[in-house]
Amino acid sequence: MVRDAYKFIVPVLALAVLLGFLHQPYLSSIFLLLSIFIGYFFRNPDRYIPAGEKLIVSPADGKVVRILQQQDGGEKTISIFLNIFNVHVNRSPISGKLNNLEYKRGKFKAAFEDEASRVNEQNVVTIAGEDIQVVVRQIAGLIARRVICWKEKGYILQRGELFGLIRFGSRVDVVVPGHVRIAVKVGDHVKGGASILGEYS
Repeated sequence: MVRDAYKFIVPVLALAVLLGFLHQPYLSSIFLLLSIFIGYFFRNPDRYIPAGEKLIVSPADGKVVRILQQQDGGEKTISIFLNIFNVHVNRSPISGKLNNLEYKRGKFKAAFEDEASRVNEQNVVTIAGEDIQVVVRQIAGLIARRVICWKEKGYILQRGELFGLIRFGSRVDVVVPGHVRIAVKVGDHVKGGASILGEYS
């Protein structure tokens, strides 16, 4: 469980205990169950990070909802939708330097809509590896209202390393160069840090 969970769990648990002392067992049980769900939402399971060079791993758990390539054969974008039951921590898809971190204010449209990539609130994280640059967009959704990156510009990330979190349902876009060979298809379910999205030469 990541540390961000405690700012939510502690007050909810305190309220559950208070309601118990006030002889409100049903309300107390509701808040106790809510605290358990919060702990579940903020879970951070161990992941096996694939070995090997030239691999791009998924930055998030979820379902691949779109794979798009620019008409000129340029950049490819892989969009991953996270429902409220998915793990919501984000991991670096490659090893490299966090070259840029840009926060963009925006709307809160449903994260599974294609328009969300363009208009929703998001963090744009640019990671420069030895032979490749990858952009990860942490995109807020209809319920998610906070996109968080724990690392600062200039930080050196390892493939599969935790770098951020999106709270309560969201979307992650991964933008890679056109020559990357995509290893997933729309409808696939992927795991952050463990699933290979693509390979480059």
